[in-house]
Amino acid sequence: MVKDLLEKKEKKVEYVELIYDLIFVYVIGRNNLLLHHFADGFVSTPAFLAYALSTLAVIQIWNYTTYYINVYGRHSVREHVFLFINMFLLYFIGDGTRNDWQRFHTQYHAAWALILVNIGVQYLIELRHHKADPQRKKQIVRMAVILLTEAAIATLDIPFYRVTGTTWLSLAAIVFGMTAVLACGQRSSAGAVEFSHLSERAMLYVVFTFGEMIIGVASYFEDDFSLRSAYFALMAFLIVVGLFLSYGVFYDHIVDREKRTNGLGYMLLHIFIIFAMNNITNGLEFMREEEIRLLPKLLFLIGSLVAFFSFLFALGGRYARTRCKGYRRLCLHAAVPCAVFAALMALLRENMAANIAVTAVFVFTVFLLLYRYGKKIEQAAGGPEQRE
Repeated sequence: MVKDLLEKKEKKVEYVELIYDLIFVYVIGRNNLLLHHFADGFVSTPAFLAYALSTLAVIQIWNYTTYYINVYGRHSVREHVFLFINMFLLYFIGDGTRNDWQRFHTQYHAAWALILVNIGVQYLIELRHHKADPQRKKQIVRMAVILLTEAAIATLDIPFYRVTGTTWLSLAAIVFGMTAVLACGQRSSAGAVEFSHLSERAMLYVVFTFGEMIIGVASYFEDDFSLRSAYFALMAFLIVVGLFLSYGVFYDHIVDREKRTNGLGYMLLHIFIIFAMNNITNGLEFMREEEIRLLPKLLFLIGSLVAFFSFLFALGGRYARTRCKGYRRLCLHAAVPCAVFAALMALLRENMAANIAVTAVFVFTVFLLLYRYGKKIEQAAGGPEQRE
């Protein structure tokens, strides 16, 4: 086993993986459009539920694909064909993601189920390469069963929705996938995962999501130029930059990308990080929407930013480098600006210009805390590795 690990070549991110990611930029944009359907001063409940389910389902698809490529990918012709088939099916998901999503329910769920079947079949094909490894065969069969079962639940939601008018089976499919994969991961070997590749793929998806945030900020320039629109655009842009730099500190200085782990918890945390980022994008756009009531507008933005940093800091709880001494103290220090931010947003709730400035200051305050911590880790790189 040691010999195999020594001879194992580092897995690199291939061009086809980046092309695959680009389709998710399109789908992210389609998902965000669901939140621009207001009722009673805020996003209507059906629209928000459709947005949440669609976003989680799409990110989960990305996770399944990335994990398979990481562990079993050989960049073969067969693998690329399966990948491009899923890219095409994602167009049907993107097309079915709209405010009148009810008319596209069947199309969406059929494409979703077929994508899951596609990945599950790839696992079953992989069995032929592991005939002499009973443990690995068991893991492969387990993942295939999870994917095919989730596909069956997503398919059943088509007649279920027609009869009941509800999409509870969609939620059941997503929750089943998350819990089953985590339970499966607890019994899987960490040695099979190339964590440096997995963390890089997650980082690239986050970068693409930041790109979507920048596109969202551009909406501030849709009206005629004014100092007010330029001010809001500048503040929103600074918020995006601060969030991006904060993630960069984690990726470059805190996360141990050589760690031996199954990586499933890391990928699960990124589902919620990316979900929070999508919410921040919409929250920034909502700040200028006069038809949205003040309280839900502020709560949405506050909750999204706090969720982003909470899940980001959670990465360091399990995946930090061993020399990250004082990490728990850093988390406590970061909680202070979070509390001050929430209080100031409530206090200045009538003034959107002040609120967006407070948000920018909050984001850069947390970034500076992380930056100083990252510099300390860098300085300690040559010393004995310790961790609180």
